[in-house]
Amino acid sequence: MPTRPTLQLIFSAALAIVLTCVSDPSSAERVDPALGAALADPGRPANASARDAVRHPLEELTFFGLQSNQTVVELWPGGGGYWTDILGPYLAAHGRLYVALPARGNTEEDAGAVRWRARYLGNPGHYGAIAETALGADHFEIAPPGTADLVVTFRNLHNWVAGGYAPQALAACFRALKPGGILGIEDHRARNDRAQDPKAADGYVRQDYTIALAKQAGFELVASSEMNANPRDTKDWPAGVWTLPPTFALGDKDRARYAAIGEADNFVLKFRKPK
Repeated sequence: MPTRPTLQLIFSAALAIVLTCVSDPSSAERVDPALGAALADPGRPANASARDAVRHPLEELTFFGLQSNQTVVELWPGGGGYWTDILGPYLAAHGRLYVALPARGNTEEDAGAVRWRARYLGNPGHYGAIAETALGADHFEIAPPGTADLVVTFRNLHNWVAGGYAPQALAACFRALKPGGILGIEDHRARNDRAQDPKAADGYVRQDYTIALAKQAGFELVASSEMNANPRDTKDWPAGVWTLPPTFALGDKDRARYAAIGEADNFVLKFRKPK
């Protein structure tokens, strides 16, 4: 484990990269019509499609360089499978999809995994032959080494920080990727004027902290995007990020106020495994 001064140097260097990084020119590529068709699939749940205007799936997956013939690993999809509903049909004919569910043992996560399996593993004609793997403490074989073109994770890193195994999770991504392969990370962006909580108890992770962790795993930063930024999110909510939609952890208390703020401020980062 690096010493505190070493980590501070890494974080400082990472912050400098964030401040100078510009969008990846390749993100300006034309969107694949087949990806647009996957988003327009009438089989997607209405509550998922309703969030597209906030989550920008078409833009984000294009930014990460998704192609229909790739081998892709999705980490921790959640019981609702927002991204699996897009990736599965898109990759079914010519690609390969691995999905790493949370390691068994957590009751809440097990319930989500049960819902996910029931929806996605029983319909290979639509979603393709998805390969299930696991990610969690002592479970880091998310795909065969050196086989993946793209690994993606959406709003999960804070959980791995809380669990104390974020470095191991990112190392697993590095192992699974081919040389030149891409890691895409989206998560709730913590404030820069506060030190990173080592447990990420409020659900937020500093962007420079994330970059530092990825660089420690061997990745190089390619680009960052502000497509999911939300300047209204002040990140000081009574129930952490879950105060905001879609969770509304406080129920009806000040619900209209939090609905007006919208979903959290999220960073989107694109990393590459060096060739």
